[in-house]
Amino acid sequence: MDEWFQAVLAGTRTRDEADRWAAQWHAAPADDLVVDSVIWWALERLHGIDLPDASGGMLHDDQQVGQWLAEFRLRCQAP
Repeated sequence: MDEWFQAVLAGTRTRDEADRWAAQWHAAPADDLVVDSVIWWALERLHGIDLPDASGGMLHDDQQVGQWLAEFRLRCQAP
């Protein structure tokens, strides 16, 4: 998950690639394979990361993706 967020921010993976990769986990029976709540949280952020806003930009800009990465890292450290 961390690598996907970093790759999108670095431009080494497109938002479309990240969205499509995460989407596979939302399709049965793959959705039953993810049991970790932190991983599921991250997958939900990545799935839809490529959504446009009304002005043609990104609904979730790089700043927000960076916040998601920080949040993911914090959630991974939580007991």
